[in-house]
Amino acid sequence: MPSKAKTGKKLVIVESPAKSKTIAKYLGEGFIVEASIGHIRDLPQPSDLPAELKKTSLGKFAVDVEHDFKPYYVVSPDKKKKVAELKAQLKDADALYLATDGDREGEAIAWHLLEVLKPKVPVYRMTFGEITKEAIHRAMDNLRDVDTALVDAQETRRILDRLYGYEISPVLWRKVARGLSAGRVQSVVTRMVVDRERERMAFKAASYWDLTGQFDAESGSFKAKLAAVDGSKVATGRDFNDDGQLVSSNVVHLNEELATSLAAGLENADFKVRSVDTKPYTRRPAAPFTTSTLQQEAGRKLRFSSKSTMQVAQRLYENGYITYMRTDSSALSDEAVTAARRQAAELYGPEFVPQSPRIYANKAANAQEAHEAIRPAGDSFRTPAQVAKQLSGDEFRLYELIWKRTVASQMADAKGSTATIRLGAVAADGRDAEFSASGTVITFPGFLAAYEEGKDEGRGDDDSDDARRLPNVAKDDSLTASDIVAVGHETSPPPRYTEASLTAELEKRGIGRPSTYASTISTIQDRGYVRKQGSALVPSWIAFSVIRLLEQHFTDYVDYEFTADMEGDLDKIANGQAVGAAWLKHFYYGEDADPGLLSIVNNLGEIDAREINSVPIADGITLRVGKFGPYLESTIPTVDEKTGEVVESARANVPEELAPDELTAAKAIELMETAAPEERVLGTDPHTGHTVVAKNGRYGAYVTEIIPEMTEEQLANQPVEYYKNGKPKPPKKPVKVKPRTGSLFKSMSVDTVTLDEALQLMSLPRVLGEDAEGNPITVQNGRFGPYLKKGTDSRSIGSEEEIFTITLEQALEIYSQPKQRGARAAVPPLAEFGPDPVSEKNIVVKEGRFGPYITDGLTNITVPRSTSLEELTRERAIELLAEKRAKGPVKRTTRKAPARKAAAKK
Repeated sequence: MPSKAKTGKKLVIVESPAKSKTIAKYLGEGFIVEASIGHIRDLPQPSDLPAELKKTSLGKFAVDVEHDFKPYYVVSPDKKKKVAELKAQLKDADALYLATDGDREGEAIAWHLLEVLKPKVPVYRMTFGEITKEAIHRAMDNLRDVDTALVDAQETRRILDRLYGYEISPVLWRKVARGLSAGRVQSVVTRMVVDRERERMAFKAASYWDLTGQFDAESGSFKAKLAAVDGSKVATGRDFNDDGQLVSSNVVHLNEELATSLAAGLENADFKVRSVDTKPYTRRPAAPFTTSTLQQEAGRKLRFSSKSTMQVAQRLYENGYITYMRTDSSALSDEAVTAARRQAAELYGPEFVPQSPRIYANKAANAQEAHEAIRPAGDSFRTPAQVAKQLSGDEFRLYELIWKRTVASQMADAKGSTATIRLGAVAADGRDAEFSASGTVITFPGFLAAYEEGKDEGRGDDDSDDARRLPNVAKDDSLTASDIVAVGHETSPPPRYTEASLTAELEKRGIGRPSTYASTISTIQDRGYVRKQGSALVPSWIAFSVIRLLEQHFTDYVDYEFTADMEGDLDKIANGQAVGAAWLKHFYYGEDADPGLLSIVNNLGEIDAREINSVPIADGITLRVGKFGPYLESTIPTVDEKTGEVVESARANVPEELAPDELTAAKAIELMETAAPEERVLGTDPHTGHTVVAKNGRYGAYVTEIIPEMTEEQLANQPVEYYKNGKPKPPKKPVKVKPRTGSLFKSMSVDTVTLDEALQLMSLPRVLGEDAEGNPITVQNGRFGPYLKKGTDSRSIGSEEEIFTITLEQALEIYSQPKQRGARAAVPPLAEFGPDPVSEKNIVVKEGRFGPYITDGLTNITVPRSTSLEELTRERAIELLAEKRAKGPVKRTTRKAPARKAAAKK
């Protein structure tokens, strides 16, 4: 058989279309660059397996747990067309270049392409950290084979996540709520947020006092703070534990009385300088960005969520502006170091560049295989001004942040001096009071001329002394004091995690991969385990139930060290030091005294669902996590005063916006005392004899009828049906009649609505009559208010009360008018937040058809259900708009009408 004729074409496959367009510019003629658009195949749902495989060892996970955990892969339905296109392109190619990303996920995509396409031409693995002409040409000079160890690590992680989720999630469904999910990293991250909230709930504040004063010297005035009394240090917030107990020894704890009396005793005291201490100050620049530090800093400085940061960074990378954005390395290439030093010297002067380049070592506990730090692309960097017109607002801001950090990382240290003045006097009552003031003066800004790193909120942070210049004083100089006042303080609970601080903590503990932090943090919010309150992450009560169950019955699998160790094991597999199949066998089946996941799941024993979903809040009050959300329940039986019988315990709903640490014993008692009745019997419908009740439901108050179940006698008297052979059929279950219901008007409540009003509400929709063409017209209440309906034509009316008063004539008059679309009177916005930092247009919240939404006139985003309007902040509004912009415009898909079948030939 003759060999295929050479075409001179070379097929290059990358993941994304944007990346393919950029690379195609640098490869030139003879290269065809195509995108696989991510993974082309994956593990199917077990329910989608072929029938003959469902009852085999593959059936539970689509992974053969009895034969070395071999996965069963299928080409994703939406990728079949793409695979066919790639195969067609490969037929005309002389070589195949797999140019997917150089991390584990990219390596796995390359391997799957190899397995599915089955090329008969030479295959080369091509990787690069940036999409520039120089980088692409260097990659062509350093081709290699697919790294099977990296593929094994990715496949092991994929199977591990499938085993973990598919074994543990069903336990959550049975004992907490349907639809919940457990995840190897997701559950541990949720536990971290829950643990922090538990710390806040257990926290007991301690109060302490100190003094501040204004002091005048000949050379100027300055503010100082009380540091010691009679030689003993004055207690500050750091000297107390979370139980409110003073734990430091040799400190004096001032209360209000002691502090105010000391302030009064110092009013006429003679203050003198006791010491002046000056020390040199040096500060080094931060290392270039890794994935983790980029997410943290973009959160602090730009108010981007982790997800938004990664979306914008992905676009910058694919379009050739920055290097690869998923990296654990803070190292720079020689070319990048040279570019950064050259640019710093050009922009700030040669004195701002140290004599030798700075070298940064990785600090991450689980630094993954090698990439360079995130930096501007190219062997010479483009300044933000040079790319401003080519980038969107968010892209420019992130590029500028990366550029500044990279250039600053190769600049000189900031230099200066820190001075501390100690001054004191003896109060009228004989107590010796010593005050202190510190200030740092920067004499050479060094890298600070380009960039300064942000920081997260800490506990007990005192007023910053940075950049405060103190007057020139000497020991024994006299000072004049004024405004000496006693100031009270309370210790603060541990601050809630933000996305930035949670990312930092995950990296510090070595949990998960920095490249997955954004998706993990997004997932725990999407699943309802965590919500945002401003920038803080607040756990839901259902997260408490989930974590409690996992801690009690799957202890290791939400243990921080155990999870970090798993990442270390995956690293060993990636480095070829371990084999995935053997590791999975140990994880799932266990070994000797070390039980595996299967053994733990099979020996769970009884799990008390009620106990798992209960949290004691106060004496006699317990929070329950129920099917429709959290509620408070009295654990003291309620006795009917008339009958003396024990009735259902009193309950109260917990407001969605109330954070767990805000549900104190006092708040719980208040909610129980002010709770509206859950259910109130209104009377009997005279026409049906059914009891009518008013209830408080998940979506508001409503009325309904109680339809009694059929008695045994009624069931026995049902007509009997027979088979053709004369034998009687089994009695059918009676069809459950759906009760009539009706939502209360805004002017009504459960404790005031009457039986007559309830019967009216349950009678809706109300038929008004017919128009001239015989079309019926009805009036009813809906999500967006009361409205008329005629066929598919709906018209709003004024108020809910009009539902029972409007006449057919009035309805016909409304329908005789043209339907107005968007011509309503202007409605004032629900909230205003000032100008957006990107579009510079005012941000407002408006009421829309599908609920309130945020807009700056250019971008719209619905307010998340987890965020109430009361807790929506300017920062959160800016962040949501940024996330929406990062996603880009929604792609509208149009469906082709199915082709008409040709008429059958007779």
